[in-house]
Amino acid sequence: MYRTILVPLDGSKFAEHALPLALALARRAHAGIHLVTVSTPVWAASLEGAYVNPPEVEEELIAAYQTYLETTIARMHERIDAPITGEVVFGGVAETLCQLADCGKYDLMVMATHGRNPLGRFFLGSVGDEMIHRVNLPLLVVRPETKEVDLGKEPDLNRVVLPLDGTPLAEQIIEPAVALAGLMPETEIVLVRAVHNEAVMDAPDEGPVRVEANKILLHLKQLQVEARREAEDYLAAVARCLEARGLRVKTHVVVEDRPAEAILHEAEGEHAGLIALETHGRHGLSRLLHGSVADQVVRNAHVPILIQRPVKV
Repeated sequence: MYRTILVPLDGSKFAEHALPLALALARRAHAGIHLVTVSTPVWAASLEGAYVNPPEVEEELIAAYQTYLETTIARMHERIDAPITGEVVFGGVAETLCQLADCGKYDLMVMATHGRNPLGRFFLGSVGDEMIHRVNLPLLVVRPETKEVDLGKEPDLNRVVLPLDGTPLAEQIIEPAVALAGLMPETEIVLVRAVHNEAVMDAPDEGPVRVEANKILLHLKQLQVEARREAEDYLAAVARCLEARGLRVKTHVVVEDRPAEAILHEAEGEHAGLIALETHGRHGLSRLLHGSVADQVVRNAHVPILIQRPVKV
């Protein structure tokens, strides 16, 4: 269960799109919210002959951030009667947020996937990518919209798409996903597992190679049938465990050609309100958050994504 939700802000309206979801979850979980803004070092500079004093600039910037957080907290208190605190922390953005996330005080971090602070720094990019691969705390990333932030907006988490690959590493996302689903009684969890699309070749019309080619084709088809059956059995077993806990669950086996497109298509087809993924695994859709595939999922999904870095056992 959630006690305190951590929300990084950078002073931009883009980053504030994490607030409606954080507020809704805090309201349902009776949890508190802690807002944090990271103030990065400002180096001495000479601009057209005028010397800029870093300490003075930093003090003004920190004061501006503190005023911003106080104003934001006041707006949030109009929507929820819960403990909401805020602080300005000085340091490198990624390093500071990673340390805060893993300090043991928080149960979930909610952040927008894009934002821009007054100095023109994109909030997600190298910073977000580093957090995704380093932070052990469950991370809920929200895609911001172009319209104004509505702090009273209720999240539509009617369906959670949860890809699994049959490994204990990938299964570690189940509990964080269930914790979120438990706050929304009508939520259905869609368990997804991929089977490889075995390469299909055309057999020659005639000649000595035809017989052997047909044998290979038949063997590949049998492998795919067996893989699908094994995947269906595995998902059914996981579903039974979740249903025994009173959860609504459905299962779906998909053919994996392009992992990112597969999961995005599944989420769209199921009208999902959330995608839940582990960041590491050995095969199947657990490869989603590696390299360019990670970019495609995080940047192209139109629903929040719950990400967790698994603990290797």
